[in-house]
Amino acid sequence: MTTENTALTDKIIALEKGALDKWFKGDTSGYLTIWSQKSFSYFDSFKPERVDTYVDIKDFVLANVEGKLFADSYDFVAPRVQASSDMAILTYQLFAKTTVNDMRYNCIEVYQREGDDWKVVHSTWSVIRPMDVTFDRNKPLV
Repeated sequence: MTTENTALTDKIIALEKGALDKWFKGDTSGYLTIWSQKSFSYFDSFKPERVDTYVDIKDFVLANVEGKLFADSYDFVAPRVQASSDMAILTYQLFAKTTVNDMRYNCIEVYQREGDDWKVVHSTWSVIRPMDVTFDRNKPLV
């Protein structure tokens, strides 16, 4: 890994952890700041369709999360940043016991350079859980 890649990895992780630190204090402004207002989409385990605009996610977050979600701590597990010159993908697992639920997520954040800043242009949070399917051992999986 080059010094440039290490610096970008550190920057992306710091942006995400800064947003999470606020998130678990009931303050959504960290994410509202790093999400792109120009081009944004979001998949969440609790919404049946993709959210396609910053305005829509902002309205959803402010109505449903702002001031309601708190946790004393969280575990930010196995972060990995894969990057090119203008794009970076951060993947990690997130675990937290919150005032709303016990969070167990696989998280994917796609960052894109916007001028001198890095913004999230796509976010996916999927619940980690065992598969609900029982496989027949006599049939191939694929």
